[in-house]
Amino acid sequence: MNEIARIAVLIPCYNEEAAIAKVVQDFRAALPMADIYVYDNNSKDGTAARAKQAGAIVRQEMNRGKGSVVRRMFADIEADIYVLVDGDDTYDASFAPLLVRALIDQGLDLVSGRRIAVADAAYRAGHRLGNRMLTGLTAAMFRVKLADLLTGYRVLSRRFVKSFPFTAEGFGIETELTVHAVRLLMPMVEIDTCYKERPAGSVSKLNTWRDGFRILLTILALVREERPFIFFTTLFVVLAAFSLLIGTPVVLEYLRTGLVPRLPTAVLATGLMVLAFLSLASGLILDTVTRGRWEFKRVAYLAISGPHGLKLPRDA
Repeated sequence: MNEIARIAVLIPCYNEEAAIAKVVQDFRAALPMADIYVYDNNSKDGTAARAKQAGAIVRQEMNRGKGSVVRRMFADIEADIYVLVDGDDTYDASFAPLLVRALIDQGLDLVSGRRIAVADAAYRAGHRLGNRMLTGLTAAMFRVKLADLLTGYRVLSRRFVKSFPFTAEGFGIETELTVHAVRLLMPMVEIDTCYKERPAGSVSKLNTWRDGFRILLTILALVREERPFIFFTTLFVVLAAFSLLIGTPVVLEYLRTGLVPRLPTAVLATGLMVLAFLSLASGLILDTVTRGRWEFKRVAYLAISGPHGLKLPRDA
């Protein structure tokens, strides 16, 4: 017998007084069977009050950063399907049933709403370029085909949410969501969704350069943790090349004269080569450890039932 799906809409918020009521109302209309949660992240305005008036379940998360809020949501809320969306009214709620239906019908764990801007002001050129660069880097490092890595509109299965360990505190959370799905071989798709301009009075908290740099550091950290052989082999190549560059003239001079006139350079070149091989050895060891960790995570993931067999209340 098919089980009725419990759906939760998760909306992390910080200073979204101008937009949050409409976001709650739109998702209430699109998914009338869902529980809508707004987690306020120490807003300085009336975000929490507006969300409560609109009918959302409002809770507080004192630790700053979107990653902290999402971590708390994933830990607190029990559901079968989770709709994660930003509270700035830039994402179209009418696409939510389509994304949920795709998750259930195809037995997926992650459905990402690829942003298609419906107005030039909705998606700034700097953000678009940064998203393409970071998406391309992540795709290359983790062998994933994605067009929009940083979308804030996703539908997630229960086993995705409850098997998800992460540490990112800011916008790096979007990267970790994708990498988690990729490393555990979860089925996922992207579906085009409309991306609107923020309403009047709503201000973006994303700084193109600052947050772009933070996301880049998150990607590098994930490469170190999830693909250590690649990370440390790259470090090996850099250190070994630098050692050869400064050490080769010293070796040639020794072969020609039998003397080592630049002893400090010779010591530095030797030290760099030792570090290079230590890095290579670290990569080989950590790669073995990481593969064991992947298997442990996948066992935990598979212990939770997937979305196959769930029914929406309107289909019951």
